[in-house]
Amino acid sequence: MKRVVLALLAALALAAPASAGAPSKVDRAHIGDLETRLLPGRIPVEGAQFETLGARMAALKVPGVSIAFFEDGKVRWVKTYGVADAATRQPLTPETRFQAASMSKAVAAAGALRLVEAGRLSLDGDIDERLTSWRVPASEFTAVEKVTLRRLLSHTAGMTVSGFPGYRPDQAVPTTVQVLNGARPANTPAVRSQARPGSAWSYSGGGYTVAQLAMTDVSGEPFPALLHRLVLRPADMTHSTFQQPLGAALKAGAASGHFVTGNPIPGGQNTYPEYAAAGLWTTPGDYARFAMALQRSLDGRKGALLQPASIQAMTTPVLNGNGLGVIISRRGGRLAMEHSGSNVGFKCTFVAFLDGRREGFVVMTNSDNGAALIAEIQRALATSYGWGAPQQP
Repeated sequence: MKRVVLALLAALALAAPASAGAPSKVDRAHIGDLETRLLPGRIPVEGAQFETLGARMAALKVPGVSIAFFEDGKVRWVKTYGVADAATRQPLTPETRFQAASMSKAVAAAGALRLVEAGRLSLDGDIDERLTSWRVPASEFTAVEKVTLRRLLSHTAGMTVSGFPGYRPDQAVPTTVQVLNGARPANTPAVRSQARPGSAWSYSGGGYTVAQLAMTDVSGEPFPALLHRLVLRPADMTHSTFQQPLGAALKAGAASGHFVTGNPIPGGQNTYPEYAAAGLWTTPGDYARFAMALQRSLDGRKGALLQPASIQAMTTPVLNGNGLGVIISRRGGRLAMEHSGSNVGFKCTFVAFLDGRREGFVVMTNSDNGAALIAEIQRALATSYGWGAPQQP
């Protein structure tokens, strides 16, 4: 049975793209650990037996997973396992796009910081001074302290609406202003103040939607085009887009989301007009290139995406370990930035170390059960590469 599963893994694992190069002998050993030494459950019990990645995918009904590992400014390897769609059995490739869900926030934050660098936005000024098509409703909470970009991007602006469920292909899609007002056809409540800005941390995709509108108001560009210009193109994210919904050509190369049963969600993917909070389509290899562009920014190296003041703001915790679009953590005593994502039918995560050889990884799945598998993959990678367990900074 073990030989059968290993053979299946070999058949499912596709070669990395040319930009990643062939894995080294050392990396092949780490990949072997990933494929054969997973421990079931989020917290393994004493005496638990290792299982293969293929067996865990089958047990959790996760149709596909795509993984990229990067180190010292290069994507070292990309591996894909399984299928993009359980019904069509279309195989995954390194170029298959996944919904990045809340990992979109880091990309959006980088775009906002580039607008700060250009003098179009202010990190600490009243965001209402830059908004033209909507205003943050006046309230007792904003009478003295104001909603600012830094607070919106660190979830400390005191705004409501934590996340978004998206829209099925047969549903009407609201404008950004309709989302913020909770007006039809929006399927979430209005985004409003619920606490004094700067006083507490509360995760708010609604706050990111306010930032999204400020970015388009000051630039006069649609968000997908703006982020392509500011982030995707400079970071060489050639297989990424904020287009929502995907056109037919792009949809053909995208993964379908799946329920916990393993069945595809209706239409394959929900649409997320809340671009900044949840709207990025990308690949693990592309997202790795974004993370490396941030790492280069910290070093001031060629290919840096952000200026020194911007990357320092992004990676400095404001509250609860949250920087701007990223969470700052420690793993085995080493500083890292990370974020996870959860859209309907998609789960993903990334971790990028901020010291040493600046390793990192991106894992994307097309299943509502993906978080459980990702936890096991993270643990196997951390054990194999010797990173240690996550810790608070």
